Amino acid sequence: MSILQLPHARPAAILLDWHATLVDTHDAMYHAVDDVLPHLEELDLWDRLLDPDDSKTIEDAKLLIYVKDHRRLHPKIVAQRKISRTDIFEVLFGSDQDAKGRAHQAFDNAYKKYVEDVHPLEADIRQQLERIRAIDIPTGLISNRKRDFLEHELALVDGTGWEDLFDVVVCGSDVERRKPAPDMLLEALNRLHLPADERCWYIGDSTTDVIAAKEAGITSIFYNGAGWPQSWLDKIFPDTIKHPHRPDAVVGSIAELADLARHLLAQHKRVVRAQS
Repeated sequence: MSILQLPHARPAAILLDWHATLVDTHDAMYHAVDDVLPHLEELDLWDRLLDPDDSKTIEDAKLLIYVKDHRRLHPKIVAQRKISRTDIFEVLFGSDQDAKGRAHQAFDNAYKKYVEDVHPLEADIRQQLERIRAIDIPTGLISNRKRDFLEHELALVDGTGWEDLFDVVVCGSDVERRKPAPDMLLEALNRLHLPADERCWYIGDSTTDVIAAKEAGITSIFYNGAGWPQSWLDKIFPDTIKHPHRPDAVVGSIAELADLARHLLAQHKRVVRAQS
């Protein structure tokens, strides 16, 4: 099943993930994760690790086994720069919300040492977000980061800061549950006074972003900046009873997202003119 279709509705708002969608904080993130993994026992998390037989994919099982054997990420995982800390904790702890909460707290404590390391993921991100705002689409920033970390990175990025590009910013520390729970997306829409329906788009680079969007009842757009082939997308979004969530569309850049939004809005205007 190919994920090539357009979203079903034009956007009334666009919410965007932060890490690995808009900015590159991979080095800082992986350093902090590797600071946490040697301390799983003292965090009472060692016995909460999944059984590899319960992993979604063979690759997930391999990551889990390597962490159990070495107390760190495999160097290939770090070199590929394709998986977020949220997805790492999903692979390690599955649906255990308490374990993931503890892991995120330990990550936040470790991340303090690396928070200065943030760069735009694409050279024209600001320009593309300005294109979206120019057609009067509200934008929101969503991140599992703590608020003080995110606000610091938001002010630091690009040497100018991007605080002016978003109408709402919701962080992991603002809600009870981080992604893949839908809490942050629903909170953002509440602040924008918009309903949670398919006219809200959420774009992110991870399986947890897709799950959060689908659980919130909004349009999920997967950011494939890593350039994964269709075969890999079908593997990480298998459309099974246990893992049913798949994105509504896939883009390879924020420019593609802006083009998609502008195209559907123009299409809607043509239909309205034809009917009037």
